[in-house]
Amino acid sequence: MERKYRHRGYMDSDKEDKPAREQRPKGPKEFRSREMPGFHEAYRCSMCGASLNAQIDLESQCPKCKTDLHTCKQCAWFDTSARFECTQPIPERIPRKSVRNSCPSFMPKKAIERDTTSANKVTSARDAFDALFKK
Repeated sequence: MERKYRHRGYMDSDKEDKPAREQRPKGPKEFRSREMPGFHEAYRCSMCGASLNAQIDLESQCPKCKTDLHTCKQCAWFDTSARFECTQPIPERIPRKSVRNSCPSFMPKKAIERDTTSANKVTSARDAFDALFKK
């Protein structure tokens, strides 16, 4: 009996087997390590974004904008969706979040930031171009 349809896939069982695909080598690929930037912890002012010291006491102020740093906005436990806007149990709500307070559970908010400075400093545009396309 002759096949009614001649396109591929229809009744292929009576056709001869297809040739096998070429097998890729199973060994490890060549790996070149890249210089990936690192990460560091940073403390920043919630008002102006200036870099801060990790030690914040009750009298600390931002060196750039002179706002108080021992505030709810600078705290790691500050959350606007939590009760009293704090994830720690506190007895009463602190009404002004950007004003200095003496909360005992204050902990400065830290951010994990990517290091964007390069290890090798470039002095000219030509050096930067060469460093970009070096082999």
